[in-house]
Amino acid sequence: MPEPAPRPPRATANQRRIVRLGGHRQPLRDFYHFWLVTPWPALVGLVLALFGGANATFAGGYLALGDAIENARPGSFSDAFFFSVQTMATIGYGKMAPKGIGGNVLVSFEALVGLLGFSVVTGLVFAKLARPTARVLFSRIAVIALRDRVPSLMFRMANERANQIVDANIRVVLARMEKTAEGERVRRFHELDLTRSWAAFFSLTWTVIHPLHEGSPLFGKSLDELEQEGAEIIVLVTGVDETFSQPIHARYSYVPSDLVWGGNFVDVLARLPDGRWQVDYTKFHEAIVAGGPGEG
Repeated sequence: MPEPAPRPPRATANQRRIVRLGGHRQPLRDFYHFWLVTPWPALVGLVLALFGGANATFAGGYLALGDAIENARPGSFSDAFFFSVQTMATIGYGKMAPKGIGGNVLVSFEALVGLLGFSVVTGLVFAKLARPTARVLFSRIAVIALRDRVPSLMFRMANERANQIVDANIRVVLARMEKTAEGERVRRFHELDLTRSWAAFFSLTWTVIHPLHEGSPLFGKSLDELEQEGAEIIVLVTGVDETFSQPIHARYSYVPSDLVWGGNFVDVLARLPDGRWQVDYTKFHEAIVAGGPGEG
């Protein structure tokens, strides 16, 4: 039987899948949070745009003052722009200098703006670099198969860093739409019991198992029923990074199309002759089903 085609990329709990309407967004009031969550490429582009825009604005101010820059070509925007860069960055090569009261006042103001701006950017970049993050790899699929003769929901995780996550805890929650006694559809959350929800340290891989006993909210559910309920299995991992000695967390989610019935994960752990453990990430997302291999 041929292997099924890989599923197309989908949004997970790690990505923003919420559309908000009618809210009043005020990014300047939450600038610190915006800075921390913005990806590095977008952040660098934003800094460059602000830096270029600020210097272009000051260059326009110098040109508006007329002959305000000594040794600059009359009406030259490039000379005014690069003089602004030297002023804002406090470089001061000495070839060009402010001229007149207007030029000196504008240079003083720009020097203050540059001082404050670089101080803020330095602090925010340090906070972004120093913020500890977890690099936990989650399998793209979850399987439902027998484990110790009990039907179980299973997925696995791996710590991609060479260090350890100490006092690792995991919580798994099922979110689905339900009807109240009044017939109103609401989204409710049910915590799923796990065979092991805590580890003294997490360094290699971890297969998370939820037995599908009669008390489980997933007991007896079919794929169609889960899809109709808009079910989503949300995973949250917390722990302490031994390098930073600070709390970290990671999250992921599975939707019904990510579930593989009757599958078992391909083994990715092997013991080397020298006693070390080897983790094969190339097979981390693969599962063996009754009809042949499958992958997320």
